[in-house]
Amino acid sequence: MENIKVFICEDESIVREGLRDMIPWEKYGFEFVGDAPDGEMALPMIRNLKPDVLITDITMPFMDGLSLCKIVMNELPDIKIIIISGYSDFEYARQAIDIGVQRYLLKPVTRTDMIEAIEEIKQKITEASEQQNYINKYEQEFKKFERFSHRAFFERLVEGSMTVQEIYEQANELHLNLSANGYNLVIFTIRDAEQSSYADDAAKVMESLFGHFMQYPDYTIFRCNLLSYAVLIKGDLERISKLTDRCVDMIRQHCEDAHAELSWYAAVGVPTERLSGMSKCYSDANRAFAYRHLFPDEHIFTSELVKNKYHAPNADDLDSLDATKLDPMIIRNFVRTGIRAEVESFAGEYVAGLKCMEDSVLIRDYLLVSIRVNVELALREEGIEDPDINTSLQSVNMDIDADEFRQKLIDILNDAINIRDSEAMKRNNDIIDSAMRYIDNHYSDDDISLDSVAIASNISANYLSAMFSQKVGLSFVEYVTKKRMEKAKQLLRRTDKKAGEIAGEVGYKDPRYFSFVFKKKMGCTPSQYRNGEYEEKK
Repeated sequence: MENIKVFICEDESIVREGLRDMIPWEKYGFEFVGDAPDGEMALPMIRNLKPDVLITDITMPFMDGLSLCKIVMNELPDIKIIIISGYSDFEYARQAIDIGVQRYLLKPVTRTDMIEAIEEIKQKITEASEQQNYINKYEQEFKKFERFSHRAFFERLVEGSMTVQEIYEQANELHLNLSANGYNLVIFTIRDAEQSSYADDAAKVMESLFGHFMQYPDYTIFRCNLLSYAVLIKGDLERISKLTDRCVDMIRQHCEDAHAELSWYAAVGVPTERLSGMSKCYSDANRAFAYRHLFPDEHIFTSELVKNKYHAPNADDLDSLDATKLDPMIIRNFVRTGIRAEVESFAGEYVAGLKCMEDSVLIRDYLLVSIRVNVELALREEGIEDPDINTSLQSVNMDIDADEFRQKLIDILNDAINIRDSEAMKRNNDIIDSAMRYIDNHYSDDDISLDSVAIASNISANYLSAMFSQKVGLSFVEYVTKKRMEKAKQLLRRTDKKAGEIAGEVGYKDPRYFSFVFKKKMGCTPSQYRNGEYEEKK
């Protein structure tokens, strides 16, 4: 902890210099930063120096001590004040107490009296600083990884399944300030270029981005699914465009500065003036986001860009087909990384511009065979050795028109994603079960972390975090804390061990931080819980 800054305001120069010189301030952890002969001269100096402690006389010319204290405490609410006075009148002491002065000393002030007063002040400042550190640590632990309740709220928000009243009521319960007259969404994903889940490089970028977005009240980041996030942007409508551009630039900058082989994409929605319009905004962003499968070399997609740049012109023969849409990796990458919500948009855009197939059985035959082959290859690439290919993949009827072709493509992709997700769920369940067993056996280790559990489970930390909250309904930190609190309650009720011992047994190096977390979670201190002063809600 840095030295505590002290400022003295006293009109008698002998007293002021005596207070300044008779105390070895640094020896007691203080730094003397200045003095003034009256409140009027002191005020601008205090505003500039922002001391932690003010020592002031009451009766001074131009501005008395009590007036100075009221102004200073209004502007610097954490400042601690010691009043010195030659008057023993109770009324002065009462007024001093009323405005929150810490100590009231009568002149002549002895060295012993002042040292006793500043040591008491120091203890209070240290305790307050420690408490703030605990609050910051607690908030950081629980904000580092998304809360499941927040994710569920945002999912419902972008689905459009809540009334405006429900939106604001639930946002208030979750302490989310969403009030604004303009909104937008940016959807993005960052992953290792060679893998379908987050790798270490991508996880580091994602963690850095997450911390960066948390610094700005205009942005609220939440997870869309296992592989993608969304940023809710709010502010004045005329600033939304600028805020959106800054958001995209932040994503781009973090990814480009990583100097790693990353596959990253971002898609921008269309701004809206209402929270109730977020469903349409999300739909616009999602439609643009689906273009990453068609144009994997691009990184940023907007509705306007998609409309003006990526709609291929009409064609009337096989030679004029858009070669990019015949790339077999488009289908394979979509089967590997796409989601069901993107299927219809992807299918529609995949066939857009291939108007010649409306009159060409040859083109439809070629595309359907290619699609089937590449879907099977993609499923095998995902580790599905013998894909249980259902009817839509087995019986591709070549005698279909263009509309039926598009619907067949949708059916094939949905079936492929169902197969992929079903197999992935089995594997993910095994991984989560393994991770939970590891946590259950190691939650009392003070160094347990998402990274250590991820290493033990042979999976990247960010991907584990996403799967964990999805299956368990709690973030990793919330689950570990819950396990620790349950064990702590047992030990408090069934043993006579001290709280400090129990803290160590459940994974907390700092007993005071354990007590802080326990009170946050249980609404009472460990000793109050042990004494039965708190009844758990059933």
